Amino acid sequence: MTTSPIVLQTVALGFQWPTVDPYLFCVHHLDHYPAGDERLAPQASLAGRQIGSDFEPKDGWRMYHGTTVPGFPEHPHRGFETITFARRGFIDHSDSMGAAARFGRGDVQWMTAGRGVVHSEMFPLLDRDGPNTCELFQVWINLPASDKMVDPYFTMLWADDIPRREHVDDAGRVSTVTVIAGEYEGLVPASPPPDSWAARADAAVAIWHVVQAPGAALILPPAVRPDANRVLYVFEGSVGVDGQQLTTDTGAVLDPTADVPLLAGADGCEILLLQGRPIAEPVVQYGPFVMNTEAEIREAFADYRRDGFGGWPWDRPDPVHGDVAERFAQHADGRVDRPQPIAG
Repeated sequence: MTTSPIVLQTVALGFQWPTVDPYLFCVHHLDHYPAGDERLAPQASLAGRQIGSDFEPKDGWRMYHGTTVPGFPEHPHRGFETITFARRGFIDHSDSMGAAARFGRGDVQWMTAGRGVVHSEMFPLLDRDGPNTCELFQVWINLPASDKMVDPYFTMLWADDIPRREHVDDAGRVSTVTVIAGEYEGLVPASPPPDSWAARADAAVAIWHVVQAPGAALILPPAVRPDANRVLYVFEGSVGVDGQQLTTDTGAVLDPTADVPLLAGADGCEILLLQGRPIAEPVVQYGPFVMNTEAEIREAFADYRRDGFGGWPWDRPDPVHGDVAERFAQHADGRVDRPQPIAG
């Protein structure tokens, strides 16, 4: 595929999307789960699945590391942050800080692992009649060496508090930009965790989700810093960028200094944009730990084996939070907040 002055490089997207500094990981989960049972588990046979490590989309859905409820039971992290953008369905979060949440359908959870946290992310199937489609993005963003060992931190960005801008082009076609991080045309999202790379004004971090109607035209502004890395991921439909057509499951590295003209294809498009100034430090990763040296990785394993990063305060490795489709966040200090109810 040829490139343009704005599109510097393209890459095909698989299950795990390629990323550039300061991002470490990005994955788009889309599972069309069936009806749930009294355990919030699938009303379906699990025969033929590799339970405990089921990543093949058999029948359109996966159990991941779940054995009863789909999802990711108790597991550790150190040295980076996770950002989880829930599009459809619900996610039940529990962690070693004592925090818990149920979120979904437009909410974002942002967690700084820092010196170490253990958490679980389960996908409860609340609808007994089904379907229970679950769709989310999970993004990992690195921390610099100076912040690798900060205290862990958990926060929720509720859907109603995440700014969005609707653009209508000259032909009346609509594009909507959801601003998870990074200012966009005067829209300022909620603050990220205090020790996040995104909390630094000079880090130029932006996470934008763009939905365009068929044929809609939109121009994204350039990055606020010329040294930012900027990648656009097309995960639904197709879009023309500076005359170059990008189809479903294509990533494109962009010139951060340029306006980005987008022209949606005949079926419209959905795009995720990740941007940020590179941290430009050594990255040594082993599974859920991301540090700067191999010695620090060994130390992370030793610390986790010694005390489990503070222990696991829950009575099971895969907690779920009841059978009522009500979102909430219980913070480590005991504070509880609830957003406006989701219609439907």
